[in-house]
Amino acid sequence: MENFNRLNDLYFKKLLGDKKRKNLTLSFLHGVLNKDDKNYFTDISFLDKDNEPLTLDGKLSKLDIRADLNDGTQVDIEVQVCPFKLMAERSLYYWSKMYLEQLEKGAEYKKLKKAIAINLLAFDYLEDEQEWHNIYNLLNVKSHKKLTDHIEIHFLELPKFTLKDMRKIRVSEAWLAYFSGKYSKEELEEIAMTTPAIKEAVEFEDTFLQDKIERRAYEQREKAIRDYYSYMNAFKEEGLQQGLEQGMQKGLYQQAIQTAKNMLKDKVDIKLISKYTNLSVEEIKKINEE
Repeated sequence: MENFNRLNDLYFKKLLGDKKRKNLTLSFLHGVLNKDDKNYFTDISFLDKDNEPLTLDGKLSKLDIRADLNDGTQVDIEVQVCPFKLMAERSLYYWSKMYLEQLEKGAEYKKLKKAIAINLLAFDYLEDEQEWHNIYNLLNVKSHKKLTDHIEIHFLELPKFTLKDMRKIRVSEAWLAYFSGKYSKEELEEIAMTTPAIKEAVEFEDTFLQDKIERRAYEQREKAIRDYYSYMNAFKEEGLQQGLEQGMQKGLYQQAIQTAKNMLKDKVDIKLISKYTNLSVEEIKKINEE
């Protein structure tokens, strides 16, 4: 499919947030976290989270994959498609929640494990940084010595990414090349020769697009993103902030209703429709009756 968006939240979560493909998630994490053959994760378990509704506060097409690694490390992977100025604050907020949730009331601090936040961004965010991958820790401002290795926040900015040498590609570069959409299928096949996980990702992508239900859900979510930009630009030009909020909410809701109607015609299970549209089961039943 031409111009397929691999950062689409539905697709991304199925690719890297499914235990059936946890080998791909481990490959992605090993590349981003620079793990070698002597220091690597052997297993991962996902923490299920409900899909968040599309909103106007920068969370449009935000994806949240939470997982525990075999050594106890906590990982949170965020995908952000729409530009959002407060990414650092939001990432730190989600990191703190992840770290806090490790301890039950009365538990000892020694039970706390490292928590890592990874932000995959489809826009330039760190204006003063030239590199596409930037890592932040808690350091002494004078000596630059690390206070603890428990906090680690990554920002991966796709617009800044360019492959320097196809023959000497690292795993992290292979994954960024895949998600960037800048490279053809032929180039990805060449990359897959050194990174087998990319070959598996491309094969899954083909399977995903052949599934009519999955493809329709993908296309509806992409339309929601396009509508977001259309509404935002139109209302900004008129200076109607209130109209922006009301118009977007109405537009997204109407889009969800239309998606539900289409899926009902295809006899899709109501609970699955609710998952893809964020409409309640009761709302979908009412639409079905009408």
